[in-house]
Amino acid sequence: MTKQYLLGNEAIAKGCLESPVHFVTGYPGTPSSEVIDILRSLPERDLYVEWSVNEKVALENALAAAWCGLRALCTMKHVGLNVAADPLMTSAYTGVTGGLVIMSADDPFAHSSQNEQDSRCYALFSRVPCLDPSTIQEAHDMARDAFALSEQFSIPVIFRPTTRICHSKGDTLVGSPGTSGKKGEFHKNPQQYVVIPAHTRVLHRILNQKQPHIKKALVEKGYNKAVVRGPVAVVASGIAAAYVQEVLPANVSFMKIGAYPIDEEWLAEFVRQHEKVLVVEELHPVVEEAVRQVAGCVAVHGKKDGMVPFEGELSTVAVARIMLACGIPPSRVFPDSAPAGNLPPRPPILCAGCPHRPVFFAMRKVFRDGIFPSDIGCYTLGLQLGAVDTTICMGASVTIASGIAHSGEERDIVATIGDSTFLHTGIPGLLNAVYNGARIILVILDNRITAMTGHQPNPSTGVTACGVPTPPVSLEAICRACGVTYVETVDPYDLVSLHAVLKEARERPGVKVIIARQPCVITARRAGVRRGRFQVDADTCTACGLCIKFGCPAIEKVNEKAFINDQCSGCGVCVQICPAGAIGKEVKR
Repeated sequence: MTKQYLLGNEAIAKGCLESPVHFVTGYPGTPSSEVIDILRSLPERDLYVEWSVNEKVALENALAAAWCGLRALCTMKHVGLNVAADPLMTSAYTGVTGGLVIMSADDPFAHSSQNEQDSRCYALFSRVPCLDPSTIQEAHDMARDAFALSEQFSIPVIFRPTTRICHSKGDTLVGSPGTSGKKGEFHKNPQQYVVIPAHTRVLHRILNQKQPHIKKALVEKGYNKAVVRGPVAVVASGIAAAYVQEVLPANVSFMKIGAYPIDEEWLAEFVRQHEKVLVVEELHPVVEEAVRQVAGCVAVHGKKDGMVPFEGELSTVAVARIMLACGIPPSRVFPDSAPAGNLPPRPPILCAGCPHRPVFFAMRKVFRDGIFPSDIGCYTLGLQLGAVDTTICMGASVTIASGIAHSGEERDIVATIGDSTFLHTGIPGLLNAVYNGARIILVILDNRITAMTGHQPNPSTGVTACGVPTPPVSLEAICRACGVTYVETVDPYDLVSLHAVLKEARERPGVKVIIARQPCVITARRAGVRRGRFQVDADTCTACGLCIKFGCPAIEKVNEKAFINDQCSGCGVCVQICPAGAIGKEVKR
């Protein structure tokens, strides 16, 4: 074993290699994305790795590999588990031969997500084990051991790190990678793998019979452990357990829940030795509900009595205050501290030269009274430009647009969706819109990459996760195959053409698709694209502010005039916006 200073996701990836894992799938989603990025980039990699088109596809691929006896990992973020829920529920019935671990990374406080859902609820719903690490070391160890646990009970295992685990760094003891060059082999067994009702009833009974054995094993393996020190106890799970341990008094009992399902007999034996129990966990009261079921006359405090918040992240400071409010003096007290003053706001913003910005600018010009459903991606930031009215989940822009159109709304409806998101879940919505005669415009913002989650490739990029060239899919051909008759591709940096295409689409009946294609400015720069910078002639500038309103972070106001700073990527859109002709190519002196 060696000690290394690792990012949480890197520690998780190394734990999987030690297992060893043979087959890896996933769909990018913060905070989980780095695990596959790390696994695919290792020179010693001896395993299959893919970015799948969505989480359902990823899980079904991994499940098939596990049926073939391979150890398989499937990664996603918490909302991705919604997409993968269909195969998840039934895979608990069929079970697996090789270990199957589903990494569903939760995002308390919704740092980069549309909700704060708790993946532990899916584990309870599907009746599969869930491992909930409290430290980076534990995340590494659980990722390493989860495959064997899955094989022991022939059942998928959900692994639930949170943002603070995935994206923190810490010293981690790691071992050597295992040998992963194993060939899978599928053995036919219709009674297990063909879930017709007659087979399902038997498989459900078997799944239920596994539960008590899983509960005992999780205690025996040390994932769930407890120590009795006095009449008051704190029960905690996940990273909240680490926060509790930092401020826990020496005379207060402690139970750490690191895995689910919880053994009720073991839990009851601990809880009933105390007069009062405080349960500290992030998001849903999963542990608290289990504690309340076995508590009898013991006083239980937590989320349900308002002691612990239902929303957001916890911290050591927050936990100390919760304990103090519950009558449990923490070992450390943190003084109130005011945030630093006079700090400029730093809202998320599209990059300088982002090809999405001119699309939103043009949409607002052409469709002044339009309705703009959008989707999940960098382009959600079009909200700041007044061109995003709805965002729900992956692929929903098309279907929300279609639903609004069929509701009798007479205004123009212009939906936006990214190339990766369109391939993820946008295609069925487009097919449905055409089939049912919706009158909408769909703008596919094609930057040739899955940008928001770290620039992972997708089927339109032309390379696989491992950099192997592959034929890029044609978005135009897909749209036409869905029945769309008006499909136009335009360069978003060409405002004249962009305006013309939007106006033409407005006059056409039915579903219209515009593909705004320009590589992500970051990937273009990495590929060596250099367009040169632009500058403002201060003498010609009339200080009208139109370029400032465009929202590019490369354009700022200096001495009441526009000024282009060193963030400029050379897209040239500002030149087309300026009515005074004050912007031109930078002249090097």
